[in-house]
Amino acid sequence: MSASAPPALDLDSVRDRFPALRRRVGGRPAAYFDGPGGSQVPAVVIEAMSSYLERSNANAGGAFASSRETDELLAEAHRAAGDFVGAGADEIAFGANMTTLNFLLSHALARTLEPGDEIVVTELDHDANVSPWFRAAEDRDLRIRVAPIDPADGALDLDALEALIGERTRVVAYTLASNALGNVCDSARIAAAAHGVGALAWADGVHLAPHRRLDREALGADVLLCSPYKFFGPHLGLAAIRRDLAQSLPADRVRAAAPEPPGHRFETGTLSHEALAGAVAAIDYLAGLGGPGGDRRERLDTAFAAIRAHEEGLTLRFLAALEQLDGVGLHGIADPGRVGERTPTFLLELAGKRPAAVAAELGERGMFTWDGHFYAVGPVRRLGLLPDGGLRVGFLHYTTPDEVDDLAGALAGYSP
Repeated sequence: MSASAPPALDLDSVRDRFPALRRRVGGRPAAYFDGPGGSQVPAVVIEAMSSYLERSNANAGGAFASSRETDELLAEAHRAAGDFVGAGADEIAFGANMTTLNFLLSHALARTLEPGDEIVVTELDHDANVSPWFRAAEDRDLRIRVAPIDPADGALDLDALEALIGERTRVVAYTLASNALGNVCDSARIAAAAHGVGALAWADGVHLAPHRRLDREALGADVLLCSPYKFFGPHLGLAAIRRDLAQSLPADRVRAAAPEPPGHRFETGTLSHEALAGAVAAIDYLAGLGGPGGDRRERLDTAFAAIRAHEEGLTLRFLAALEQLDGVGLHGIADPGRVGERTPTFLLELAGKRPAAVAAELGERGMFTWDGHFYAVGPVRRLGLLPDGGLRVGFLHYTTPDEVDDLAGALAGYSP
C-alpha cells in the first residue's frame, strides 16, 4: 500500500459489530440497502444507551452522582459532535431531529430579516432544508428563489444558482449531497457565492455524513445540519452554528434558563440524554475505524478515507452491473469517471414496474430498499417520477461486494 492510499476496512470485523446484520428473512441474510433512510447501529451504541438508562438516568445540574454523570455526558456529546463536524463544542446544538432543528433555526434567522429579503433554496434538496424557508417567507414576507437541477444527471446547476444570488440574498440553503440521487454538491463554491453578497451558507449534511468527512469550516458553511441516525447512531438531530451567529440569533428560551454557550442556546428543555450517549458511541465507533493513534479528529479523517475507498469500489461495481441491465434506468451520475461526485445511493426506474411493488418483492427476498420520493420532492418531480417516485438503493460501509452482486442479480429479473 502506498503512503497516500487509505487503509482497507476489515469488513468482517465491521459487520460483526452490527447485531442487525445477523437478521434473516425467509431463511436468507437480510441486506440493508435502506441506509439513505437510516443506518443500522453497532452494539456499542445500544450498550451506551442502555447503560445510561440503567446507571445515570437523571436531569442535568444536580449535586448528586447520576446528575453529575449526565452533566459529563452532555459535555462529551458536544465535544464529540464538534469533532465529527469540524466545529467547536460550543457551536453545537442538539434537537429531536434535523427537521425540527432547522425549523427552529430558520425561524430564529427569519426574525432578523426584512420584508423583501431573499432566500435561495435548491431543487435538489430534501424538503427539510426547503419547507422551513417557505414557512419563514410566509411569516416575514420574504422572497424564495429556487435553483434548478440538470435533469440529464441530476446535478445542481451552479451557474443558475449563482445567477439567483443578489444584493437582497440573505441565506443560500443547499444540500451537501442528494438523499435521492447521491449527487455531491460543491459546497465551497456555493458558500463563496453566498458570502460574496454577505449571505449565509446553510448546509444540509444529513446524507453526506456517513460517507464523507464533514468539516464545517472547510465546507464554508455557517450552519451545518446532520442526523446521527444516518451515521450509525440513534434518532437525533444536530447543528453546528458559527459561533458569532449562534450568539447573535434570537433564541426562544424559558425565563429561568441559565446562560449557555452559543450553540446550546437553541437546546430548549431536557434533551434525550440516552440518545446523546448513543451519538457519542457512534462517533467513537467511527473514529475507531481510523486506528488507535491520534486524537478523535485525526482518527475520523483516517476512518472516512477508508470508508470512501470501500464505498467507491461498491459504486463502481454497481454502475458496471447496471450497464448490463435492460429496463433498469439510473437517475443521477452514471459515469464511472465521476465516482467522486456521488455517494453510493442510486435512484432507479424499472420499466413498467411500480417502485412500491418492486420494493415489496425485494423485501420478501431480504433486500431492504425504499420507494417513493424520500422527501426529495424537487428532484423527483423534475425527473418526472411523481406520483410513484422511484426505487432507491444505498450502500454503507458495512455493505459487501457480494450483497451488491446479489442486488444486481435480483434487478436483472425485472429486465424485459
